Amino acid sequence: MSHFRDLDVLVAGGGPAGVAAAVMAARQGAKTLLVERYGRLGGADVNNLVHPLMGGVRSPLVEELSQRFAKIGNDYELLDLVYADWLTEAGAEILLHAWVVEPIRQDRAVRGLRVLTKQGLLDLGAHVVVDATGDADVAFRAGAAFEKGRPQDGLMQPVSIMYRLGGVDKTIGLLCGSEEQATKVHVPEGTWHEVVHAGQARGELPATIGVIRVYEAPHPGERIVNATQVNRVDGTNVLDLTRAELEARRQALVVTDLLRKHAPGYEKCYIAQMPQSVGVRETRRFLGVEYLTRQDVVTGRKWDTAIVRDAFFPVDIHNPDGAGQAEGLQAAQVRHYDIPYGCLVPREVDGLLLAGRCISGSHDAHASYRVQRIVMAIGAAAGAAAALAARDRIEPRAVPVRDIQALVGISTLPHAES
Repeated sequence: MSHFRDLDVLVAGGGPAGVAAAVMAARQGAKTLLVERYGRLGGADVNNLVHPLMGGVRSPLVEELSQRFAKIGNDYELLDLVYADWLTEAGAEILLHAWVVEPIRQDRAVRGLRVLTKQGLLDLGAHVVVDATGDADVAFRAGAAFEKGRPQDGLMQPVSIMYRLGGVDKTIGLLCGSEEQATKVHVPEGTWHEVVHAGQARGELPATIGVIRVYEAPHPGERIVNATQVNRVDGTNVLDLTRAELEARRQALVVTDLLRKHAPGYEKCYIAQMPQSVGVRETRRFLGVEYLTRQDVVTGRKWDTAIVRDAFFPVDIHNPDGAGQAEGLQAAQVRHYDIPYGCLVPREVDGLLLAGRCISGSHDAHASYRVQRIVMAIGAAAGAAAALAARDRIEPRAVPVRDIQALVGISTLPHAES
C-alpha cells in the first residue's frame, strides 16, 4: 500500500454527477482528483448506453456540457473524451481503473479514500470527498444511514440492458419513447402497445417486458433500444447483478427478434453494440440534513436552501414487480422543483457530500431526480460546496448556501413557469 497524494477535493465516480463536481471544484482552484472504476468516463451514458441525456434543469454548467456535446453531433461514443477534456481544462486530474475500497476516516469525518488499482492499494487523502458512485459506496462504507426501495416491501426499480441496433431503415423505422406514446404510434398490426402485448401473450416476450422503447441514434441505420427488464434485483448484491447481466442480454435477443417481425424498417436490424454492464436505476438513498418527497416534486416546492432549481422529469417508476410503469401507462407529472443543499449532506458523517441519484429523498422523488441532467446539476453544487469547504477548512455542512448558489449560477435565475 502506498500514499498517493493529498488533495482538497476527491470525487469518486466519473458519471455526469462526478464529472460536474470535479469540474466545478477545480474551477474554484481546489486541488481536485476524480477516480473512476472503469476505463471510460461517462457513467451510465457511456458504459450502459443510457441515451438520450434526460431531465430538465436550470444550470449553466449543464448547458455548457450540452453545447460541448452538440459540437460532436451528440455522439455518445465520444462523450467520455468530451468529459476528459472538460476536466483537464478545468484543472482537475483523472485516475481511471481505480475501485473504491474504503474511506479513510478521522473520527466522524471522511478524509480520503483507499482505492484498488493494478499497482495495488493507494491511499488518497482529501479534505472533502464527493460520493458520485451512484450506489453511494463511500457513504455506505462510512456508516451513513440510508434507505432502499419502496416503503411497502423494499423493492427497487428493475434493472435493464439498453443496446444499439444497426441495419434500421430510418425512413420508415419506428420511434417510440414511452408507454403512453406506444398507445398512439401505429404499425400495420395496430398500435405499438397492442403489438408488444400480443407478443407478450404469445410468449415471444418475457412477462416483465410490457413496452419496447426505441430512441433515435446519431448515426445512419442505428437506433437505441430500451426494453429489457429484470425484476427483484438489488444492484448492490453481486449475485443479483450476475443474474441480471445474463438474463437481460438474453432478453435483448428476443426483443430484437420481435422488432424484426413486427416493426417496419427493422426487418434487417441486428445488435450492433451491447453495454459494458446492466443499467441500475435505484439502490441506496442516503438520509441527509434535508429530504425530498413526492409531494415536493409533484407540487414544485421551492426552497431557500436550493442548490438546484427548476428540476423537471416525471415520477418515472419502472414496475419492480411486473411490467411497464408501476403507476399505470403514464408516469406522474411534476412541476419545476428545487433540490435543497441538505439533501447532499449526510446527517452524521463529515467531510463527505453526496452527488447523483444517491442523495436524500424518497423512493418516488428519486424516480424523478435520478436522470442525467438533474444529477449533473446536483454534482455541480456538490463540487462548489466541496471547494468552499476545502478553501476555508470547514466541514461541508458549515458552508453558507448562498455562496454555493452564487458559484453554480442560480442565485439570480428566476423559476421557470411550471
